[in-house]
Amino acid sequence: MNPPIPPIISPTELINFYHNPGLVLADVRTGPNAKENYFKKHLEGALFVDLDTQLADIKEDVANGGRHPLPEINVFAETLTKLGISKQSHVVIYDDKNAANAAARFWWMLKAAGHQHVQVIDGGMQAAEKSGFPTGSRIEKPKMVLPYSFDSWQLPLADMQEVEKVSADENYMVVDVRDAARYRGEQEPIDLVAGHIPGAVNIPFTNNLDEHGLFLSPAELKKIYQIKLGDKATSNIIVHCGSGVTACHSLLAIAYAGMEIPKLYIGSWSEWSRNNKTIAKG
Repeated sequence: MNPPIPPIISPTELINFYHNPGLVLADVRTGPNAKENYFKKHLEGALFVDLDTQLADIKEDVANGGRHPLPEINVFAETLTKLGISKQSHVVIYDDKNAANAAARFWWMLKAAGHQHVQVIDGGMQAAEKSGFPTGSRIEKPKMVLPYSFDSWQLPLADMQEVEKVSADENYMVVDVRDAARYRGEQEPIDLVAGHIPGAVNIPFTNNLDEHGLFLSPAELKKIYQIKLGDKATSNIIVHCGSGVTACHSLLAIAYAGMEIPKLYIGSWSEWSRNNKTIAKG
């Protein structure tokens, strides 16, 4: 049995691996012109994956599940099939934000689906280009594969009720990965109310990166998270962000450190702040 692959792949490693027939390259950039920018230039062979329509089931009522709730399992499985992803595919994902956005979310969802071979490009598209990975603007066509199927999310999840129940329990830890100013309630550029979940601790996802926007080494990340998380059982740690997307960056970093992946609170601050829950500041 082959050892598990690390969740992060360097651009140089990807260049050497590029012609593997089982590779599926996914571009998960976000922003108002994401798809148009993808068609202008993307890593050669990469398929565009849309955060809002393929990696989430956005509802009109954000109070029910937050801004990026998970899609139904059968819908996500169908998305994987349409992308030409089979159980044997080696999926490599990138975005244009150092994997801090939808690349990490797609990685988490694939791991939660039980997919074994999935990695995120360290440094994203910019680093891959800088390393000489070829780019293009042609329309990429997915491979034809048999229908993908799985029965349940295999990584741990927490809902709003669980977060409220344990947030003040010293045996648990709720981790908020948003930047410090949003956590303290000094500003809130996206959601309606500023602040944080009472009892939550702030470990900004930017702590995972060095000054060049690359992930710290597994040893450095392990040292950081062992200190930050202390002796809490992994099953008692819940990680969240604004809408369950950027939190996956910290879960990715924890996995890269060789540690067990904690629970993800998908609804995150976008759900909590719209349900008349207690809000802390400072």
